[in-house]
Amino acid sequence: MELQAHILDLDNQERLAALQRDAAALHALWSDDFTVNAPNSAVVQGKAAVLETFVSSGVIDFASFDRAYEYVRLDGSFAFLMGLETLMPNVDAPSAGLKAGQLVRRRFTNIWKQEADGQWRLYARHANVIPSK
Repeated sequence: MELQAHILDLDNQERLAALQRDAAALHALWSDDFTVNAPNSAVVQGKAAVLETFVSSGVIDFASFDRAYEYVRLDGSFAFLMGLETLMPNVDAPSAGLKAGQLVRRRFTNIWKQEADGQWRLYARHANVIPSK
């Protein structure tokens, strides 16, 4: 499998793990140094903190979650993915711009890194909600 297809497959695995709230899969896909710049303008550093802040707390709880890729760039040990996410939250999370049952569109950037063990893991992420009109 070519590298770009592999990275897109990993990103899709990460999307599905988030949709299914599969903390074990997210733990395997995320770097220990994973950093998130979230829609609520909070920066959360470290895989354990991100799992606690967004998964264990219930912020990530979606009825649907899709990604459309608009840009992919491979650069050495980094891969940059940018595009549009569309999701339907099951619960209210006002600080993250989420309201149960209300479709949310947001811009995202996911940065994957090939780590010392040769595995690619999600290293950094930014998402911001596109305000509805």
